[in-house]
Amino acid sequence: MARFEQKVALVTGGSSGIGRATALAFAREGASVVVAARGTEQGEEVAHEISVSGGEAVFVRADMGRSENVAALVARTVEVYGHVDCAVNNAATEGRLAPLADYEEDDFDASVAVNLKGVWLCMKHEIRQMLSQQPSGGAIVNTSSVNGLGGAALGSIYSATKAGVLALTKSAAQEYGAAGIRVNALAAGGFDTRMLAHSLEMTSEIVGMPADAIKASFLGMVPLGRIGRPEEAAAAILWLCSDEAAYVTGHSMIVDGGATAWAR
Repeated sequence: MARFEQKVALVTGGSSGIGRATALAFAREGASVVVAARGTEQGEEVAHEISVSGGEAVFVRADMGRSENVAALVARTVEVYGHVDCAVNNAATEGRLAPLADYEEDDFDASVAVNLKGVWLCMKHEIRQMLSQQPSGGAIVNTSSVNGLGGAALGSIYSATKAGVLALTKSAAQEYGAAGIRVNALAAGGFDTRMLAHSLEMTSEIVGMPADAIKASFLGMVPLGRIGRPEEAAAAILWLCSDEAAYVTGHSMIVDGGATAWAR
């Protein structure tokens, strides 16, 4: 029996990168999947890919920074599949890179709206549903970043939001464990996604170094010597959602090829 057979998994930011890989992985393991994202075309492509492979999936367009969108997303999930067993709050924006004093209020507000408020909104509505359904309970994984562990030059706002995600995760784990809801976080390192590629390009422009040199410098900090595959992040997320992790909650799982090993 597949690990997630008869389970329902909701994946935000499911149209690309780690979210896409996670949605596909859940489907392969038997789950019915709700793919949520702002981009309709890509989101529908992921749901279609799951369907043509024999899985069960629907796409729901949602902006995670808008409360009414998130409420409607969870309601639609329940309308279609009846319950929510696993929720992966992965939607995020990297924003622009700049020294802290060079950011504008709009930069701050835009990042916080999706990366922090959006995760809180998703957790709020997911937890309410998990408490009300029968049987109650579920598993939530919030995608954070190793930048949230100690900050990052030129990425202070993004780092702050990702640190906030870790605090939300640990707080909720303490509050809802007795109700059968486990809440964990993925502290992701560098994965082969459009977000990472864009960040490397922005860094190249700011510091005036070729993009290949920036990438080489980045790889020099990773003991495994390579950028991770989104499927490797998805594997960690699925484990945290599975019964194999039944005694794991409030955990920040670092998956970064060893990049932060020196500081842990």
